[in-house]
Amino acid sequence: MGVRKDLRRAQRRSGLADRARVELVRDEHGTVREARTAPLAARATTGSTADIPFVNAHEAPDAVVLRRKQGGRWQPVTAAAFAREVTETAKGLMAAGLEPGGRVALMSRTRYEWAVLDFAIWAAGGQSVPVYATSSAEQIEWIVRDSGTRLLIAETAENAATAEAALSASGGTPPRVRHLDGGAMAELVLLGRDVPDEEVTKRRAALTPDTIATLCYTSGTTGRPKGCVLTHGNLHAEAANTVELLHPVFKEITGQVAATLLFLPLAHILGRSLQIACLLARIELGHCPSIKPDELRPELRAFKPTFLVGVPYLFEKIHDTGRATAEKIGRAASFDRAERIGVRFAEAYLDKFLDPRRPGPSLGLRLGWALYELLVYRRIRKEVGGHLRYAISGGSPLDRELNLFFYAAGIIIYEGYGLTETTAAATITPPLRPRPGTVGLPVPGTAVRIAEDGEVLLKGGIVFSGYWNDPAATDAVLTGEWLATGDLGALDEDGYLTITGRKKDLIVTSGGKNVSPAVLEDRLRGRAPVGQCIVVGDNRSYVAALITLDPEAVDHWLAVRKRPKDTPLAELARDPQLTAEVQKAVDHANAAVSRAESIRRFAIVEGEFTEDNGLLTPSLKIKRSAVTAAYAKEIEALYDGGTAPSG
Repeated sequence: MGVRKDLRRAQRRSGLADRARVELVRDEHGTVREARTAPLAARATTGSTADIPFVNAHEAPDAVVLRRKQGGRWQPVTAAAFAREVTETAKGLMAAGLEPGGRVALMSRTRYEWAVLDFAIWAAGGQSVPVYATSSAEQIEWIVRDSGTRLLIAETAENAATAEAALSASGGTPPRVRHLDGGAMAELVLLGRDVPDEEVTKRRAALTPDTIATLCYTSGTTGRPKGCVLTHGNLHAEAANTVELLHPVFKEITGQVAATLLFLPLAHILGRSLQIACLLARIELGHCPSIKPDELRPELRAFKPTFLVGVPYLFEKIHDTGRATAEKIGRAASFDRAERIGVRFAEAYLDKFLDPRRPGPSLGLRLGWALYELLVYRRIRKEVGGHLRYAISGGSPLDRELNLFFYAAGIIIYEGYGLTETTAAATITPPLRPRPGTVGLPVPGTAVRIAEDGEVLLKGGIVFSGYWNDPAATDAVLTGEWLATGDLGALDEDGYLTITGRKKDLIVTSGGKNVSPAVLEDRLRGRAPVGQCIVVGDNRSYVAALITLDPEAVDHWLAVRKRPKDTPLAELARDPQLTAEVQKAVDHANAAVSRAESIRRFAIVEGEFTEDNGLLTPSLKIKRSAVTAAYAKEIEALYDGGTAPSG
C-alpha cells in the first residue's frame, strides 16, 4: 500500500518530515495553551500575488501549470500561455474602466476563466470580490453595494439577469454586468487590444504586500455577510508556507507529479488559496464546476489527480457510494466488515507509527486488510481516479472513523482548520505525521492559543486586517495581533488542535450540561441515509435532533427493497426498517459523547436544508436560527411529555 510505504520512508527521513518545528507554551498546570510554528517561507516585502503568472512565464515558460477542459478532453496550458491570457484580460479590464484599487465582482462556479480573471484583476491593479453563483438577489445587491464594485462578471445569462435585477432595484448607477457564457472573455480581449502591455506591467509594479487583493465575504450564518479584507501579503503567507510545508515532502516521498482537480467554489477562500498555491508551486491544476458525485466522479477518473482538497461531504459521499454499490450486488455486509477491519487496522498501524513501542496490527488484521484490499479498498481508490494518495479535508470536522477507513483504502486524509479571516488554513496535519481526529498543527508562521474559556485564538501573517466598512465587528474579533475565532478547541501534548464546536452554538441543557452540537452533527451527516441535521436542546431537559433524509440514499434504499420510488416521506418516517437505519446513525453519533450529551430523541422531517430555501449557506453551513424557526413545531413535538425515553 503506497501510503504505508510513504510513512516508512518518512521515518527514515525525519528531517524532511520535521522541517516545521513547533514551540509549545504551557500554563502553570502543564496544559498546553499555545503552539507556534516558525515560518518556512520568508515574509513578502515586495511585489504581490499578481506576479505569479509572470514569474512562471519567465522562469519556466513551457511548464504545464493548468489543464483546461476543451472538446471533452483535458488540454495543457503552459505558464507562458496563461500569462499571455492574464495580460490580455487585464488590458481589457483597464479599457473597461478598472482603475487601481477598483473592484470587480466574480460570480461564477469553479472554472478556468475564474483563474484568468482573478490574476488579471490583480495585474490591472484591482481587487476581486467573489460572489457565489448560487447567491440570491438580496445577497448580490448587498455585497456589490457594500464593496463599491463597478463591474460584475457572471457565469451564465441567468446569473447575469439575477444580478442586473438586484442591482437595478438598489438605486444609483448599477455596475456593468457581463457573463462568461455570453463571450465576456473575448469581449475584454478585444476591448483591450490597443492598451500597451507596459501599462499592465506598470500597474502590477505598483502593488505591494500591503495592497488589498480581495474582499472575501463570509457565508453569513447569523446575518449579512461581512467583507474580509485580505492583502497580497495574506495570500502569499498562506500559499507560500503551505507549499513549503507540503510540496517538498510530496515530491520526495511519493515520487509522484503533484496534480489536483479543484472543485471547491472559488468564492470560498479555501478553493481560492489552493488555486494560488498551485500556481505558485507550478502544480498542475484543473477546474470542475460541481461537487455532485455523479458529475465529479467522471472528471476525477479522466483527470487522475494525485491529491485533492475537499470538504467532509465529498468523502462521506465516496464512502456512501461504495456501500450503496456493495448493497446493490448483495455485499453490504462484506463492505461493513471491510470498514470495521479497515478502521481497526489503520488505528493500530498509525499507533505504531507514532509510537514504535506499540505492537501494531495483529496478523489477523493484516490478513483481513489484504482480503478487503482486493474486494473493497481498491474500488474506493478507483472512484477518485486511481492515482490519489493524499487529500486534505477542511470546512468542518471529518469523522475520525471515516478518516481511518480511507487510510485503510490507501488514501491519507489530512485535516485542516481555518476561516475566511485567516486566508483559509491556520492549522493542518503535518505531512507524514497523521493524527486523525485533530486538525493538525499551526501552519508555518502561525500561532494558536486557547483562551481561558476554551476559545481558539490565532495569530500570524495569514490573519486579515479587518472587515470592510465595519470597524465595530473588527474590534470584536481582533485584539492586537490575535484573532478570536468563535470556535472552541484544545491543544494536545504535541500541539495538535482539536475543534469541539462554536461558542455561539453551544447548547446548555436545563440540567446545566454544556453540549457542542458540531460533534454530533458531523458524525450524523457521515452516515446514510441522513442528509442534513440539527441538534437541539438549549434550556431543555435532554438533547434531540431534526434529521432530513438524503434523496439519493432514500432512492437507493427503496430500490434495493423493491419499494415504489414515490413512497411518501410521511410513510418512510414511520417505517421501522428505515428508522432503524437512522437510529444506527444516531448511535454512531452518540458513541462520541457522554450519556448526558447524547441524542435521546430524533424526528425525520420533510424537505431539505438547502441554499435555495435559506437554511444553508453557500459553504454548506447550517443557518441554525432559520432552521429552528422553520421547524419550530417539530422541535416542540420532540419534547412533548418533558422527559426523554430511557435506555
